Amino acid sequence: MSSANEDKNILARWWGALKRPSARYAAGSLLGVGVIAGIMLWGGFNTVMEATNNEQFCISCHEMEENVYREYQNTIHYSNRSGVRATCPDCHVPKEWTHKMVRKIQASNEVWHKLLGSIDTPEKFEAKRLQLAQNVWRSMKKTDSRECRNCHDFESMDYTKQGRRGRAQHIEGFDEDKTCIDCHKGIAHSLPAMVEVDPSAAMGDGKRH
Repeated sequence: MSSANEDKNILARWWGALKRPSARYAAGSLLGVGVIAGIMLWGGFNTVMEATNNEQFCISCHEMEENVYREYQNTIHYSNRSGVRATCPDCHVPKEWTHKMVRKIQASNEVWHKLLGSIDTPEKFEAKRLQLAQNVWRSMKKTDSRECRNCHDFESMDYTKQGRRGRAQHIEGFDEDKTCIDCHKGIAHSLPAMVEVDPSAAMGDGKRH
């Protein structure tokens, strides 16, 4: 009889523990749920980030597809002898997570203007081309052309394989602490028709390279 009672007592204690979990067990459960939820949220967030960080997403916007994307298709960044293509995010979205988040937040303003139809016709786009270009140039100047350096590393440049003019300009530019955008405006998109309004826009030769 005593053995049977002991078994009953053990079962009763187990059942009571299940009905009234200890504080340590409850804390562990909450922590586990939190970790799993965090992983799911982070995975979902990164999935959305990647889905909005590719060329197809960028050109799904009418303004992009009908204007700057068509220009970009005629440049060396789109088609070249080495077959290495720089897409929209390569040039306009930072690789580092913190800077990427800042850029994505800034892009919300672009969504707002998309809804407003600020540049939804070629005429509207051309009217704002200089302002839009200046925004990008200013941003690239501020970051020392950070996104250019995703592909172009000054330390890896072999001057002996560059043309005479390019070699001289690169050496001079480095000596004067210039950054890529100081000389390479218009390399992927047409320069604004109102370039005379902004003299700095003429620092390059106005041609595509």
